[in-house]
Amino acid sequence: MRNWMTAKLFAVFALALSNVAAAHAQTSEFNAAFDRALGTEARSPQSFEAVYDGSFERRVAMLADGNRGRIGVAAIDLSSGQEIAVLGNQRFPMASTSKIAVAATFLELVDQGKYSLTSEFPLLIPVSSAKFSSSAAPVRKGEYMQAIDLIELMITRSSNPATDALLAAVGGPAKVNAWVKRQGIKEFSIDRDIATLVRDDGEYDPASYIDKRDTATPRAMVELLQGLYQGKFLSKASRTVLLDSMSRTRTGKRRIPALMPTEALVRHKTGSLNNTSSDIGIIETPDGRAIALAIYVTGQGSRGAREERIAAIARALYDGFESKARNRQNWTSADQQNGG
Repeated sequence: MRNWMTAKLFAVFALALSNVAAAHAQTSEFNAAFDRALGTEARSPQSFEAVYDGSFERRVAMLADGNRGRIGVAAIDLSSGQEIAVLGNQRFPMASTSKIAVAATFLELVDQGKYSLTSEFPLLIPVSSAKFSSSAAPVRKGEYMQAIDLIELMITRSSNPATDALLAAVGGPAKVNAWVKRQGIKEFSIDRDIATLVRDDGEYDPASYIDKRDTATPRAMVELLQGLYQGKFLSKASRTVLLDSMSRTRTGKRRIPALMPTEALVRHKTGSLNNTSSDIGIIETPDGRAIALAIYVTGQGSRGAREERIAAIARALYDGFESKARNRQNWTSADQQNGG
């Protein structure tokens, strides 16, 4: 009897040790993944103070706390070159923010004389099909429209048929990826047309899983915005077409523009898919500066909550860069008064 009890106790003890080891391994892997994303200090109670230097950085980091889903942020003051990022090098679903790259790829072909803004292409309208039933969702040709009107629709109203019309015109996703790569931008990939992307949406939860298809990092998108705004990628005329359309965006009024002061000009493009909302753009300030920013939010419980988070982060970026600019101006004035 005693031997049987002893053996049973050893078996229970061994099972307990096995469970502890498994839990430890799971925790270690979680911690390793966390460390790779945010650094080894990010789990401590003083994480924001330890990882981020100033109150501006801590404020953005707190707003981008991803406890209820991953949040990626990247921004740069184009006047000073000062940058800030939270998970800036992690991949997020671009959703419709990729449409800026599609438009830019087409506009380069206009600059090269291969197309014009009056070239006409048919809207590509999705035909009903089951999820994952084909590598590309079926579409039918709709109304023919001039390229300038397709760009306006795809940027200001986020029209998917207009986007797929121009995506087909440039030669498909591979041509857009090649254009982005030629600009020196990495960590960007369009893998499907919009009809297929939307039809097959929901395969993975972006709050907890990174599917590299049709994704980019926030830093990559800010690099794209910076180059477009500063005229590095397109002619002045094509740059104006794209930036002007971004200033007329009708979607996402509760995102970047929501908390901006009335004197700030916002040029932006939104994106929305299953459990993810995003907004990227340029904010032009009254004092002549420009801020490029990309905000990708997953999870948070609802689309409304994601949009509130985007709006709050965007305003924190605006205020933080404004404060830094004011400080630089004060330092310059002090140096001049002191003969520096």
